Amino acid sequence: MQLQEILYGVAITELVGLTNREVSALTFDSRQVAKGSVFFAIKGTLSDGHSYIAQTVEAGAEVIVCEEMPSELKEGITYIQVEDSHIALGKAASNFYEHPSAGLKLIGITGTNGKTTIATLLFKLFRASGYNVGLISTVQNQINEEIIPATHTTPNPIALNELLQKMVRSGCDFCFMEVSSHAVAQHRIEGLDFTGGVFSNITHDHLDFHKTFENYLKAKKAFFDALPKSAFALTNADDKNGMVMLQNTKALKKTYALKQLADFKARIIENKFSGLNLDIDHVDVFFKLVGSFNAYNLLAVYGTAVLLGEDKFNVLTLLSNLTGAEGRFDYVSNKLNIIGIVDYAHTPDAVQNVLSTIHDIRKGTEQVITVIGCGGDRDKTKRPIMAQVACDWSDKVILTSDNPRTEDPLSIVQDMEAGVSPTNRRKTLTIVDRKEAIKTACHLAKPGDIILLAGKGHEKYQEINGVRHHFDDKEILLEQLNLIS
Repeated sequence: MQLQEILYGVAITELVGLTNREVSALTFDSRQVAKGSVFFAIKGTLSDGHSYIAQTVEAGAEVIVCEEMPSELKEGITYIQVEDSHIALGKAASNFYEHPSAGLKLIGITGTNGKTTIATLLFKLFRASGYNVGLISTVQNQINEEIIPATHTTPNPIALNELLQKMVRSGCDFCFMEVSSHAVAQHRIEGLDFTGGVFSNITHDHLDFHKTFENYLKAKKAFFDALPKSAFALTNADDKNGMVMLQNTKALKKTYALKQLADFKARIIENKFSGLNLDIDHVDVFFKLVGSFNAYNLLAVYGTAVLLGEDKFNVLTLLSNLTGAEGRFDYVSNKLNIIGIVDYAHTPDAVQNVLSTIHDIRKGTEQVITVIGCGGDRDKTKRPIMAQVACDWSDKVILTSDNPRTEDPLSIVQDMEAGVSPTNRRKTLTIVDRKEAIKTACHLAKPGDIILLAGKGHEKYQEINGVRHHFDDKEILLEQLNLIS
């Protein structure tokens, strides 16, 4: 593709060199540069791509896009200065892959909790309705039945547009995509055309990246601010910041709620381990998902489908037969009727949602035993809060490791212990080895008790010092429960 075509819509501050060039690839990774590449010098959190410009030119890059011109310009190389390389990369990637988001209906789902479940249910629902559908989520990316492993909640602009182009070429009518706050702040979704946006909720998370809750909120809101007039914006009216998302959007404004007046309304009739009985828009339906948080997720899916023109009765019929995303309130039991629940809950609010759901369903005599850890190299301020929530809603709590990454797991657990009140210490154990913690929880459980493994959900690994080791909460849970049945 010609460089001029790739640069369409990119705001250029200064240009030195030829624009009449054929481009073979785009990259922001200096290690992936080849002859004919355009290299985007990105200022990241760990390194600055500007430091690698000379190296990429030697490797064959013929075009450099940067925020600061190098002191030495090499003859025969095109240098393009822009105000923000992230924005330039997003627009250029969309152009390079032939603007794929315009070739299907792209729906973005954002919020602290619920994104994966909403996106996955929408994918399953529209597949069941006979459409060709794409999914971009934390658990996995998917094109119809083809599964593509996910490395980030929202991929980088190059990978994202390449994936969307593949969906278009596979005949996809829709793509349901999780939109993380990081992706908005880093302009990973720049240049994409969204048909609609959905907001689930916002609670304490990612302050290691955003620094303040206000910045985190602004990142979520920026997604809705950028939606076009032709799109819809569907928000959770029960969330205290739900209506903030609609303040400046040009999109069609719609709401869903359990408590407030809303365009899409539901009421919980019954909530038990076998599922949820809901009244949705005056229709009584039983769903296989559990918990009030899933009532919101189901309502968001229903509202989105109706806004996309689907028949509401057909939507509810198909939804009633669907299961949620892997590792989201994923429960098993053994012959002693000990129930084990695996959930991705890794924020204080998500942990409370899962435990309050268990509390609502339990008969009152069972113990709730929670195994919980916090990720390393991530927001430290939520660690004591998560431990406190776990203790307040459980009969026994085992503090353990999650993905320590480059941190000392014992240090992470000690941060969590700071949130354990003196009255809760008697019911709290610290077992840093996560497998031992799960094993101990299973052996502490008596018939009828409930074990919650929080934090890792669908993940099949534990990351320690940059190395991912096989680790599956559900696999270990089933193994231990079967040993004591």
